[in-house]
Amino acid sequence: MTGLVDDHDEGLSLAKPAVPEDVQEAIRTLIRWSGDDPTREGLLDTPKRVARAWKEYCQGYADDPAVHLSRVFEEVGGYDEVVLLKDIPFQSHCEHHMAPIIGKAAIAYLPRDHVVGISKLARVLHGFARRLQIQERLTAEVAECIWTHLKPHGVAVVIEASHACMTARGVRTQGVGMITSRMMGTFRDDERSRKEVLSLMGY
Repeated sequence: MTGLVDDHDEGLSLAKPAVPEDVQEAIRTLIRWSGDDPTREGLLDTPKRVARAWKEYCQGYADDPAVHLSRVFEEVGGYDEVVLLKDIPFQSHCEHHMAPIIGKAAIAYLPRDHVVGISKLARVLHGFARRLQIQERLTAEVAECIWTHLKPHGVAVVIEASHACMTARGVRTQGVGMITSRMMGTFRDDERSRKEVLSLMGY
């Protein structure tokens, strides 16, 4: 099959996209710079594996999160209260050290006259998370996307995450969680609505 090669990864033989040689050489350079030998047996296939892993980590660049909000449902039986999806797990990588960001998100909106399938909220999150990110921007991007394309009365996004750039390097402080939030519409302007949605989220 054109453009595909067979590679053994974790005991499986699967056809996978070919990795450009310059990408592999860049990873070999990093291995050498780190102090190891990219030609030793255990590292021979590492450049291809790392390249494919990063394509997967960053597949959000090929995704338009707004597409997931294009199909809405108007037959909601007059429902006009908060729609909330909480404890959505996600993984991203920080743009400063390319280290993992592991966390969970709570996404809520107050619909006007239509709703979206709940899985679509998670897809919006993953579409933005699977890029090089900072948590603050990720939080804002998810909220802005929902606000712009669903046009609800309000949007609330809270993200809590652990950053390996802090836990595995630098100050190497374990057990630290970072919380960011973005409130829009009624959740920003009305204190009672904001307290209600934060309480539903568990904050």
